[in-house]
Amino acid sequence: MESIIMVEGSVEYKITLDPSVWIFDDRKVDLTTYFVTEKVQKDELEEYTKAVSKHWDREIQEGAIYPPTLKTEATYKKEQLLKGTFGIPLRYFLDNATPKNEATTVIIQTDSIDLEISLEQAYQAILGFSKDGKPLKTDGPVHFYFGDGSNRNNPVTHVTKFLIK
Repeated sequence: MESIIMVEGSVEYKITLDPSVWIFDDRKVDLTTYFVTEKVQKDELEEYTKAVSKHWDREIQEGAIYPPTLKTEATYKKEQLLKGTFGIPLRYFLDNATPKNEATTVIIQTDSIDLEISLEQAYQAILGFSKDGKPLKTDGPVHFYFGDGSNRNNPVTHVTKFLIK
């Protein structure tokens, strides 16, 4: 099974997606809670600024040494990654591909069917890439979830390409 997915068609830049490295991406979301929790729009620059400020404050208060709690936090985060079910919003990749002005639809190509959706729906979508800490090898490399979670129990599987039209 091929683990690379293409995004091509009516785009400025054809891109390839490699879901095997997304586990390290800070933009990932926890799929066990994503569709059942209330969505809050975040300003990414503001979030980054707050995180840097928090880190700076911590160094000022505790010094530049690493207190024992940081090891515990790292262990907890590592355990979450090894056991979690994660996805990543498709919008980041669509933004990188830069759909042309005339683009209105996205065709999700799988091993068996082609599913046509609007570009707006694609911008709201989530690509699942791991389940219980394991990559989606048998029916992956990604699962496609609509942003509203309407297919969260039956995602589109065996995705091979996203064709922008």
